[in-house]
Amino acid sequence: MASTPPKAKICGLSTPESVTTALDGGAAFIGFVFFDKSPRHVSAETAARLAAPARGRAKTVAVTVNPSDALIDEIAQTLKPDFIQLHGGESPARVNEVRTRTGLGVIKAVSVAERSDLDLARGFDGAADHLLLDAKAPPDAALPGGNGEAFDWRLLAGITFSRPWFLAGGLNPWNVEAALRQTGAPFTDVSSGVERGPGVKDPALILAFLEAVRRAGA
Repeated sequence: MASTPPKAKICGLSTPESVTTALDGGAAFIGFVFFDKSPRHVSAETAARLAAPARGRAKTVAVTVNPSDALIDEIAQTLKPDFIQLHGGESPARVNEVRTRTGLGVIKAVSVAERSDLDLARGFDGAADHLLLDAKAPPDAALPGGNGEAFDWRLLAGITFSRPWFLAGGLNPWNVEAALRQTGAPFTDVSSGVERGPGVKDPALILAFLEAVRRAGA
């Protein structure tokens, strides 16, 4: 169990109702997806409207996949997020470029299937403000994350990072408490695990997830 209560990020929000539910339930981070292949994709303008109630209540995260400088600039100027999440094949140098270009925090997602993937994650430790460890997507998957698959949490035994990190991949209201107790993850991230259909968030599942995260920190 983490030494301080874990915090949760509800990702892939696309409606005012889901944002309100996440905030009222105590989410520390809310995420908006900027990737047109995702059922959770929103425009920068839509995300900015949705994020307005979160100011001062939760950190806002813009989730991207190998974004162009033009997209990064649009997000930074329109949404004004607290963090840009890089969920593609970006290098540590690209992480630094995005931070310098925007002045924003950066979360780097790393796909995990085996212990060697955690060695790759170490290459971003310090370059990114936070790491997000997600399950590696199947070879034929259209999305790099949000596929509802978990990786083997036992791979994290003995692993430490210099900054707080996110556990992601296959988490839901029924397994997140055990996942947090087993891994000691400071932060957790969920998207498809609180949906009743692709991209459709279920308020009851969001609240149940956040309650389970609270129990893990009790």
